[in-house]
Amino acid sequence: MVFTPTNIAGATVIDPTPHQDPRGRFMRAWCSREFAEHGLNFVPLQANMGLSVSKGTVRGMHFQDAPALEAKLVRCTRGSIFDVALDLRPGSATYGKWYGTELSVENGRMLYVPECCAHGYQTLEDGTEMYYMTSAFYTPSAVRGVRFDDPAFNIEWPLPVTALSEQDSKWPLLKN
Repeated sequence: MVFTPTNIAGATVIDPTPHQDPRGRFMRAWCSREFAEHGLNFVPLQANMGLSVSKGTVRGMHFQDAPALEAKLVRCTRGSIFDVALDLRPGSATYGKWYGTELSVENGRMLYVPECCAHGYQTLEDGTEMYYMTSAFYTPSAVRGVRFDDPAFNIEWPLPVTALSEQDSKWPLLKN
């Protein structure tokens, strides 16, 4: 795997180095040793999948607060997404900055999102499925979010939004 730092401290793009032959391809999706060698001490405790039927669907921006802080390792298993990490760590040199990249079945790319960073994505195709592992269990009382369209962050989503949950539309705007 190839680990590439982003403009968000600790957020990392991980590109596979697949073995390909006439049968198809094989690639590593996670390795604790390789992650640790790149300073990512990520231990998955839970895995989740999401299916979005419509191109342009936005999910996010979500994170978990203490005591259930979670890092995420995100990949796309069908279709493609524009995946975003947003730094919400007080005192971070990259606080308020975001990073986005395309994850698809074709590129096999993953995005590591550190604790205290919000995560969200937009589907780029109909019938898109994503899979992510987390370093903490889902804890409803710790779930937090910020609006995907908050002008304080100015995230540049690639498509018009076609679907958004009621919860995601009601996250608060950052108060400056």
